Amino acid sequence: MILLTLDQLFTAMILLGLLMLVGKWLRVRVALFGRLFLPSAILGGLLGLLLGPQGVGWLVSLIAGSEALLAQGIFPQSTLDIWSGLPGLLISVVFAGLFLGKIIPGPRAIWRRAGPMVAHGQTLAWGQYVIGLSLTIFVLTPFFGVSPLAGALIEIGFEGGHGTAAGLAETFRSLGFEKGADVALGLATVGVVAGVVLGTILVNWGVRTGRLSMAAAMEIDTERFSDHDERELAPRFSRTRSIDPLSIHLGFFALAIAIGWLMLQGLIWIESVTWNTDGNGLALMKHIPLFPLAMVGGVLVQVALMRLGHAESLDRRLVNRISGAALDVLIVSALATLSLSAVGTHIWTFVILALAGIAWGLFGFLVLAPRMFPEDWFPMGLANFGQGIGMTVIGLLLVRMADPENKSGAMESFGYKQLLFEPIVGGGLFTAASLPLILHFGPGPLLIFCFALMTGWLTFGLWEFRKAKKRSAEEI
Repeated sequence: MILLTLDQLFTAMILLGLLMLVGKWLRVRVALFGRLFLPSAILGGLLGLLLGPQGVGWLVSLIAGSEALLAQGIFPQSTLDIWSGLPGLLISVVFAGLFLGKIIPGPRAIWRRAGPMVAHGQTLAWGQYVIGLSLTIFVLTPFFGVSPLAGALIEIGFEGGHGTAAGLAETFRSLGFEKGADVALGLATVGVVAGVVLGTILVNWGVRTGRLSMAAAMEIDTERFSDHDERELAPRFSRTRSIDPLSIHLGFFALAIAIGWLMLQGLIWIESVTWNTDGNGLALMKHIPLFPLAMVGGVLVQVALMRLGHAESLDRRLVNRISGAALDVLIVSALATLSLSAVGTHIWTFVILALAGIAWGLFGFLVLAPRMFPEDWFPMGLANFGQGIGMTVIGLLLVRMADPENKSGAMESFGYKQLLFEPIVGGGLFTAASLPLILHFGPGPLLIFCFALMTGWLTFGLWEFRKAKKRSAEEI
């Protein structure tokens, strides 16, 4: 166990803050980074990686030997130890705030607005498991000796993103595939870049071919889209002077996380007295991280506030600021401590999964989206494409590029979709449970399960929403 002092923690946070500032400066000053829409946190994290033992440290060791000054990089080892532990904690803060301060409509209203996007998004998400597990069974494990857990890497890295990949690091470690988290982080970085580059190409292609009637003619900053035109609540606690609004909002975050923790402990207890009393049964709950249940805790807190007539108690904009700050710190610290040697060890796994994941995303957009969306398939499908390979923020960016005036309503549909999407996949409960499920049942049975769900959502989407498309055409 590593013992760290408060001074070391203070130093680590100061250095991390400086990396974020330099990342923002690079984002503004280097035109290429702006054109790629790379968030400042990613730039700051990559800079930390270059200045650490795997960048500057490796170069100095190569030239002057392992005992030379800066042979371990410019950061103290205590700082790296603290940074490596932050993602697993902060991911719970990010997920706890997903639904705090939001008006949560009834399931019928959500489905009416977001049904096609949910069906399409679920098809893409379960398809990532199908692709990943198939490649693992038939290629990666027999030819490269990779752990079967690699079957979940596409969904964790692409759909889940940096936060989910970093948050599952301890789960990977406890299940014997410690380097899997680093490969997932590498996939998340590739997914962000590929999502922006390919998305921009697709938008321009849509304009040239008439599939898009209008597109933004100016550059858009991804960092403005952490909150996507949601209906804002009038914050009661922002008007009080008895306590600072930030403090009370942090209290609600803590309440959501505490509820999630109690739920997790309850599930672990139920598992211990039912199917795993002797320790030889399915050990699932102890491998599930806290963050998906922190999200459920946030939903419960928000629903309780609405039922008690206090829906206006939280300021969604302030919630987004807290979540955004936690996510920035998480990304910088995770990327700065990314193990390049782990990615190098599994380079073919990394390349194969990255190419397969991108190909599946393009297929889902170019082939499935026109058939699953009754109308406005291009901006609707582009939102899911962006989220599917580069996290939610890339989906927001691309839909803004494709439909800057929101004439299609894709932005609202995309927001409502998350209520029926993120609790399960994209960092939700199944994303967290997929790793122990693969280990316990094997990749084969899980492949059959995921294939059935993918086929079910695909069939339902093609059948149900094609009828809606036909009815819409007849009315015209």
